[in-house]
Amino acid sequence: MSLIGRPIAEVDTPALLIDIDQLEANIRRYAQVAAQAGVRLRPHIKTHKTLEIADMQLRAGAGGITTAKLSEAEVFANAGVSDIFVAYPIVGVEKARRAATIAQHCHLIVGVESEKSIQQLSEATTVAGSTIFVRVEVNSGLDRTGVEIDAAEALCRQVLTVPGLQLDGIFTFRGASFPNAPTRDPAVLGQLEGELMVSLAERLRQAGIPVQAVSVGSTPTAASVALVPGVTEVRPGTYVFFDRMTTKTGTSSMNEIALSILATVVSRPASDVAVIDAGSKTFCGDIVPQNVGLEGYGITTDGYNGVVIRMNEEHGIVRLAPGFAPAVGDKITFFPNHVCTTVNLSDELIVVQEGIVKNVWSVAARGRRQ
Repeated sequence: MSLIGRPIAEVDTPALLIDIDQLEANIRRYAQVAAQAGVRLRPHIKTHKTLEIADMQLRAGAGGITTAKLSEAEVFANAGVSDIFVAYPIVGVEKARRAATIAQHCHLIVGVESEKSIQQLSEATTVAGSTIFVRVEVNSGLDRTGVEIDAAEALCRQVLTVPGLQLDGIFTFRGASFPNAPTRDPAVLGQLEGELMVSLAERLRQAGIPVQAVSVGSTPTAASVALVPGVTEVRPGTYVFFDRMTTKTGTSSMNEIALSILATVVSRPASDVAVIDAGSKTFCGDIVPQNVGLEGYGITTDGYNGVVIRMNEEHGIVRLAPGFAPAVGDKITFFPNHVCTTVNLSDELIVVQEGIVKNVWSVAARGRRQ
């Protein structure tokens, strides 16, 4: 039986609920940030992995999308998205072949950070008869992937010497929390990130390398990095939903979080403890709470009545605030710490408005890791 038109109370649990009004407001907010700064908004769809939300972002003014993996890009390209940036090093003959195939019917940009990747992509595009646009990834402090700043010129030059590839520019990601960050202020971090990459782009241009795109930013830093002269593109992702992490950085308030987890109380082992039917297969566990100053793995959406302090696969142990006494069978909503990995654990999103189910969206790129 269809859920559409039914109240939230009739939704089986656990389930991910999307507040459609808040989702639309969040999309508008970041579209306005980019438009007012005069930069391209290329949102990262790894957060939602959903065709309907990507369409909303594009209609609101996004100039293409960003994905983490080729398999995500394949889903969205097959659905008609025509401008995609895979912000991840493409390594391996098979992945290069798949990228070259996508590029036959889509404006595809990929990240590179090694000579081997460049050679494999060039060989694949030569066979496929396609062109892939390339951005060199730069390590700006996260110490994950990306070449060091002084190595960027050599890699850019290699891209310029091989067939089938066209240098598009440079990109980086460091977010608002990285090793040895000079501050925790996202506005300052965004400005520093933008200035670093714009400076590199100018150096490369002076060396005769045609750098067009300077692609940077994240949800916490997008508003400030977009204002740095010379930045051409920002790539926030979490902003569509927000989560406890973004409230911690001051990027959003709890009232702006658009995704919640609906769970049912299945046991009351103590007066201050409830067990819910949502555990580590529903709530993300990739963010260690104490490392980012968060308590637990999720919090009740009112902000104070309960905290998920421990999880097993299908059990969430909730510490209850004094005076909060849900009964077995009661349903409670929670905000997760990290929304991106939370969404990837579920097959569908339940779209709600004023307590009523309006739609059910498939998480079309769920599990696309290759």
